[in-house]
Amino acid sequence: MTAPSSSDGLAAVLWDMDGTLVDSEKLWDVALYEAAEALGGTLSEEIRMTLVGSNMDATATVLLEQTGRPVTPEAVAETGEWIRRRTAGLFDDALPWRPGAREALAAVRAAGLKSALVTSTERALTELALDTIGREFFDVTVCGDEVDGQNKPLPRPYLKAAELLGVPPSRCVAVEDSPPGAESAESAGCTVLVVPNDVPVPDGPRRVFRTSLAGVGVPELAALLPSL
Repeated sequence: MTAPSSSDGLAAVLWDMDGTLVDSEKLWDVALYEAAEALGGTLSEEIRMTLVGSNMDATATVLLEQTGRPVTPEAVAETGEWIRRRTAGLFDDALPWRPGAREALAAVRAAGLKSALVTSTERALTELALDTIGREFFDVTVCGDEVDGQNKPLPRPYLKAAELLGVPPSRCVAVEDSPPGAESAESAGCTVLVVPNDVPVPDGPRRVFRTSLAGVGVPELAALLPSL
């Protein structure tokens, strides 16, 4: 398969990681529920669902609030480090792929299209995940601790990925599963292919929905740009 011509519009595909490519949200569940217990409280399923796609500081802050602990910079940092250590142990094992994700990644790479991984997860944990996903699929990776605190749902992660790839966001399709991720990509000017996983994602002017990535290849991705 050859890369699409410039007339096709699609210049790059920008991939979210947790819940989109790999089903790692289930591993985050383990770490977050255990963290709440370690803080002397509990985390409800309803509140846990609001944390899908959130960055570490925001997650630690919510855990402290939910368990009645003081929210101080020191407590946020300490809680975040506990979660990092626990999640790193869980990420040491092979991560389960989301349906169709590996095949979609391979199709984009085989076509010669540029790709970026754009994740709220921090670099150290992302590197562990890439042992399963495969670094060879991505030209660049943008992690949650590399956007100067302007993480999803702000547009900076996707803007940075497009800048590093040297392409305009308007010619990118971002693949996401969460409300913060979809908002980030849409605000950056990308078309967003939304494949919801754990939580519903609201409609948006630049969002197209599928139930899975099964059967998604370059023609399907390229067709999204002119369809909106």
